[in-house]
Parts: sequence; structure tokens; C-alpha cells
Amino acid sequence: MPPPTGSADQPSLGSLLAERRHLLNLGYRMLGSVQEAEDVVQETYARWYALPEEGREAIEAPAAWLTRVASRICLDQLASARVRRERYTGEWLPEPVRHSATWTSTGGADAGDPADRITLDESVGMGMLVVLESVTPAERVAFVLHDVFGVPFTEIAETVGRTPAACRQLASSARRRLAHPRNSSSTGPGHRQIVSAFRAACETGDLGTLVELLDPGVESRSDGGGKVRAALRPVLGRDKVSRLVLGLLRKEPGVELVEDEVNGAPGLAVRIAGTTVAVLSLGVRDGLVTDLWLVVNPDKLHAWTGYDTP
Repeated sequence: MPPPTGSADQPSLGSLLAERRHLLNLGYRMLGSVQEAEDVVQETYARWYALPEEGREAIEAPAAWLTRVASRICLDQLASARVRRERYTGEWLPEPVRHSATWTSTGGADAGDPADRITLDESVGMGMLVVLESVTPAERVAFVLHDVFGVPFTEIAETVGRTPAACRQLASSARRRLAHPRNSSSTGPGHRQIVSAFRAACETGDLGTLVELLDPGVESRSDGGGKVRAALRPVLGRDKVSRLVLGLLRKEPGVELVEDEVNGAPGLAVRIAGTTVAVLSLGVRDGLVTDLWLVVNPDKLHAWTGYDTP
């Protein structure tokens, strides 16, 4: 256990641990998984304390060092994650986070530890995280560090092992992918109204209304991780998607749809007997639902099940 206070030349344990929330937020945006983000944070601190005392004393900006090391670990993780996700059963979706959850990936709420809280803003929107899965690891790291956390390209260059100019191009490439009209989604009052109307149509089984709420090119993706039955491929088109949604609800008697914040935007929690069995995030553009992201993999629902009261 490291000493609780710092010397004149070293930061205190408290000041180092104050960076935990920043690193957790960084890791989640890089990896789309709270559990993996927590692993990155643990490894980052382990590497700090593995340094010899003179090595730590030589680091002029410990917070920047922690960010750089965490980003490098994420870069390595992203490369291996691509291989793992190629073997993943069905679609892989980011782990959804809840509006007020202060929690760990092992489950349960802990309202007393703000260091475990994911800060919710547009950079954790489900649509953005899904698109970031399609860019290269280096593009994702450069974009997240610069556009989300404001890290200069000169520092990013040290992380990814490229020139600042190359890092600028990496971030620009990711930015162009995110700027595609398909990837834009509203998060204002209109979004909430659409989610409410979607919930009502599902609860009443109103196929006609549900179809009218969906964009003609709507896409539905489900993540069961091989642990829960889910569509293995995207379902496309308003007719197929609407029938899929209503069909799933008819198969499960006693289903309750609860409006909740999912990754900082209005979404739905699907509950049976008080237990959350799925979380649905909706992409909305021009008053229509363009994307449905349904997470049913129980390993990704701890932010909800930790609060459930069956």
C-alpha cells in the first residue's frame, strides 16, 4: 500500500486518486465498456507505483502521465478487442450507462463514491460509441483525446507513436465518420417525445403508430452476447423492425417498459417482475427513429440491475 501522503517532490495519494474519475471516463469513451475501463484504470495506477521512486520524482506532470499511460493501454486493448469481437456471438454493442448511476462493473450502487461515476454528455451517446467501433484504434484514441478531452496533438503523438500532423489527420478522419447524416441524432425534448410515443405504441401493440414513428431505413441491432437469445444480424426497415419489436414483447408476458436515461439520452429499460432484462437506446433524427440498440447481455446491465427491486 503506497503512503497516504506525498513528499515534497511527489504528489499525494489523494491527488493521484483524484484523477480516477477522469481516467474512468477516458477509458469508457475509448473502449465502450465500464469493466474494461476499470481494468485500464487499475493497470495505470499499478504502473505508476511500479516505477522506482526516482522515476516518479522525475515526472513533472503526474496527471498527464496517467492520461498518457491509460491511453496507451486503451490503444492496445482496442487492437485486441477487434479480434475478440470478431468471435463475439451476434452484434457487439457498447455497455449502456445509466443517468445517475455511481457503480462498478461488479454490480450495485455506491452513491458515496463519485470517482466511479461516468460523466454523461454527447461523447457517450450510444450512436457515437457505435460509430467509434468502426474507426481504427489510432483514430479513436486521437479523436477522444483531442475532441473530447482537449489533449494537444503534440501530446497525443507521444501516445500513438506518430507525428502531431498525423494525429491531426487521425482525429479528422474519425470526425468525418461521425459527421455523416446517418450518425446524427437529436437529444432534446423532441427525442423524449418520440421515445414516449414509441413506448406507448409498444405497450398497446399499435403496429400502425409504431411504423409511423420509424424511419424507412431504420436499423435495429441487438446484443445478447450468446447468453440471451437475440437477433444475430441487424434488422432493417420499418416493417421488419416494428414486427420484431412487437413480436418480442408478445413473447414475454408481464413486460414493463420504463423510460430512463441511457447514455445521456432518453431511452427505455425493459423489466420483467421488477428486474431489468434489457436496455433500449433509440437514435432519433427529423422526428423519426433511425436506430434501435437493444442490449440484453446481462453482463452489460449492471448499471440497472444494481438498482432493481424485484
